[in-house]
Amino acid sequence: MQIARVQIDDIHVRPHDVLEEVQDIIFLMFPRLNSYKVIFDISKVVGAYIDIGKLFRGDFCGYRKCNTKYHDLRHTDDCLLIVARLIHGAFLNGCRFSDRSVILGLVAAILHDTGYIQTVDDTEGTGGKYTITHIDRSVAFAKKYFEMKGYSSKDFNFVKKCLYCTGLNVVIKDIKFESPDNEIMGQILGTADLIGQMADRSYLDKLPHLFEEFREGGITDYDNELDLLQKTPAFWEFTKNRFVTELGNVDRYLRDHFRVRWGIDRDLDREAIEKNLARLQYILENHPADYRHHLRR
Repeated sequence: MQIARVQIDDIHVRPHDVLEEVQDIIFLMFPRLNSYKVIFDISKVVGAYIDIGKLFRGDFCGYRKCNTKYHDLRHTDDCLLIVARLIHGAFLNGCRFSDRSVILGLVAAILHDTGYIQTVDDTEGTGGKYTITHIDRSVAFAKKYFEMKGYSSKDFNFVKKCLYCTGLNVVIKDIKFESPDNEIMGQILGTADLIGQMADRSYLDKLPHLFEEFREGGITDYDNELDLLQKTPAFWEFTKNRFVTELGNVDRYLRDHFRVRWGIDRDLDREAIEKNLARLQYILENHPADYRHHLRR
C-alpha cells in the first residue's frame, strides 16, 4: 500500500487519499493479516466511506447532493482523518480499544454531518437550514443506514452517543455511554469535528459560507460575515476550554501521533489552527474593508 506523503509546507498534513491514510494509521495499531486470516477487518469503514461519499455527491438513492459549502465532504474527510490520528495517539498513550470501538468511532466520523443533506423532495433552500437540528438528523440517518447495512441496535446506540458529543453545548457527563470506549470515542469525535474544520487550509476562505449556513439556520449570534470573523478568535478560546472541560483533553494525543507516524515531534494540527488564527488577525487589523479578497489562499 502506498503511504501518503507529508507535505511539510502544508502544516496541516492532509494526504491526497484520506481513506488510505486512515487505513495505514489503523494498521499501525492492529495487524491486518496473519498467515491464516484477516485479523482486523476494516471493510465496514471502507463501505461507509464509499456510501457517504455517494451521499454527498448526490448519488445516494433518495437524497440530494450536498449544497452546504462549509459542512461539505472535505470537512467529513478532515474529521475522519483527525479521529484516526487521535485514536492512534491514544493507543500510544496506553489506551486499548476493541476492534468494534475503533470501527464504530471511524464510522461515526463518516456519518457525523449527514444531517445537512436534504432528501429529494426537500427542495427549499439548502441543508444549512438544518444547522440547529443537524445532529438529530444525522442520528436519524445513521439509524436508517445501520438498519440497511445490518448493524445491531447496540452498534447504533454506540454511534448515536458519539454523534451527540459533537454538540457545542452538550454536557458530556450527562450522556449515558455504554462503556469507557464509547465515551472516549465520543470525546475523540467531538474534538476531531472542531480541529478538522479549524486546521483546514481553506478554513478562513470558508468562513463566509459558515455565516450563510448560520443565517439560513436561524442562528442570530452574528450580525454579518465580518462580525463572525471578528468573533472567531474567541470561538477558538471557547474550543480550547471545551477540549479540557468536556472532551477529556484528548487533543493532547495528536503530538504523539505525528511523532511516531512521521517523526515530527509537534502537533501539526494545532499549529495549523494557530497559523489560521494569526492570519485572520492580520486581515482584521489591516484589511477590514476588503477582507474577502485576503481570506483566499
